[in-house]
Amino acid sequence: MTKKQKRSALRIALSVVLLAVCAVTAHFVQLPQWAVLLLFAVPYFVSGFPVLAEAAGNIVRGQIFDEKFLMALATVGAFVVGEYPEASFVMIFFQIGELFESMAVGKSRRAIADLMDIRPDRARTVCDGQINEVDPEEVQVGMYIQVLPGERVPLDGIVCEGSAALDTAALTGESLPREVGVGDAVISGCINTNGVLLLQVTKPYEESTVARILELVENAGIHKAKSEKFITRFAKYYTPCVCAAALLLAVLPPVVTGQANVWSVWSDWIYRAMIFLVISCPCALVISVPLSFFGGIGGAGAKGILIKGSEHLENIARCKTFVFDKTGTLTQGNFTVSDVLYADGFTEKDVLYYAATAEQHSSHPLAKAVCAESERIGESKNVHEKAGFGVSATVDGKLVFVGSEALLRENGIAVPDNNTSETAVFVAVEGRYAGCIALRDRVKEDAKQAIAELRSLGVKRICMLTGDREEAALRDAKELGIDEVYAQLLPQDKVEAAQKIRSAITDGSLLAFVGDGINDAPVLAAADVGFAMGAFGSDAAVEAADAVLMNDRLQSLVTAVAVSTKTTRIVKQNIVFALAVKFAVLLLSPLGFANMGIGIFADVGVCVLAVCNALRAMKIKS
Repeated sequence: MTKKQKRSALRIALSVVLLAVCAVTAHFVQLPQWAVLLLFAVPYFVSGFPVLAEAAGNIVRGQIFDEKFLMALATVGAFVVGEYPEASFVMIFFQIGELFESMAVGKSRRAIADLMDIRPDRARTVCDGQINEVDPEEVQVGMYIQVLPGERVPLDGIVCEGSAALDTAALTGESLPREVGVGDAVISGCINTNGVLLLQVTKPYEESTVARILELVENAGIHKAKSEKFITRFAKYYTPCVCAAALLLAVLPPVVTGQANVWSVWSDWIYRAMIFLVISCPCALVISVPLSFFGGIGGAGAKGILIKGSEHLENIARCKTFVFDKTGTLTQGNFTVSDVLYADGFTEKDVLYYAATAEQHSSHPLAKAVCAESERIGESKNVHEKAGFGVSATVDGKLVFVGSEALLRENGIAVPDNNTSETAVFVAVEGRYAGCIALRDRVKEDAKQAIAELRSLGVKRICMLTGDREEAALRDAKELGIDEVYAQLLPQDKVEAAQKIRSAITDGSLLAFVGDGINDAPVLAAADVGFAMGAFGSDAAVEAADAVLMNDRLQSLVTAVAVSTKTTRIVKQNIVFALAVKFAVLLLSPLGFANMGIGIFADVGVCVLAVCNALRAMKIKS
């Protein structure tokens, strides 16, 4: 417990002892009424002073109708009608509930706080043989930093010297370390478990992985779920209404029955009104609903799934249509050349040479695979890359086009039919078709199982969007069990395809899109819920998404859906349970069938049960 929680626990324990002493004293010693009042006022004020002080402060600030005000009014009213022991007991039990709720919230917050521990304190820069420790925000792109064993990587970079095993559990939830060596990209927030690394910084601190994660976590509370908004609106009108109802309950019956001059009658109805106020406290809803979402977000974060707010967490459970990008999402994104077809007058080496030389500066996975396959790469000039189409460049004084069939045909170059079902890159030299490079990309190992598990969680429709050839897309879709395929799409076509798929949804459910590339950012933003494969996905995709899968495993997508479904189910359970018990006991209170003990259960008891149920949202199976 925190120091504040320990003080609260000691105050409660002291109050319980004092209340027991007072009860024994009042039972065995004949005391005047004013002495009994003063006697029980001691444990009441010891336990209830923080509640009374906060209620008074809220009244001064104009925030009158909250659970502190209701509890203060109810217990003071109990003192007025002479129910001293019950007033003290109600306040003590309320404080026990508050302490339990505080500890529960603290437990949930620690799940989030664990992510916050990835913030680096210092970076060790290396310049001209000199090593200096500076703030990570002072390190510029291109500078070199040293990371020793046991230290956290402060900035994103490329390994220039050394090798090590990196603990990425805080970021991805993966327990196995990741081996890195010269040339490998390293993301900030990982812990170097062995070896000394020299990194060249590739991003400033504010754009680094760790900074983006911290920003997502810190802003997670901004986007509130519909359930949370409902509770806020409900409490706004509910609390004044029950206060008015309690006032009428205390005043009307004595007046209507003509017994306004009989104090015992007034006392009985004021007592019933006080019970009514105790029962009506909405703390079970006000606390348990946000706690459920906070627990779900924290638990998901511990598994490497960053969800940008409870609104998105709630919406995930409503997604019954999932649309996937293909390359890098369903597939590994590591292409290898499987075949090279060439036209008359060209050789296999010619096709690879022209393609690799034209695409050598492109970051596209296909271009990298072609460059890796070619034995030699020359110089290119006048390079122009058109997203979704390909590249044009001047190679050895000849105009070369490398890319899709559409690129060649757009430039008046006829493309013959070919028999490959693989992803294909077409090459034309000086207006003449030169050949075709077939590349293969394997589906991820967990893709088929993840799609099957999504269906078991209630997902009804699964689609694939890709700029790849239709033959290759259909082959992968058949292997994975995907319902619909939209192939040979340009970036802008993906948004239109997603809108077309969503327009066919008639049951009120939502559409989720899962992607990783920069071309996926518009679709991620347009979808009801966007998932970005975050560890190695593009910055644009991560920024546009509503949830980020830090470990790039599709199994994490299944976990996210399961967490969302479980959390929303818990929220609904708490809302129904709390309202049902409260309204049932509220009806009994005016009839005289509910005493202060039942009232306490309907308030603090229901709240404790709801909080216990809410904490289940933190328990997440991998």
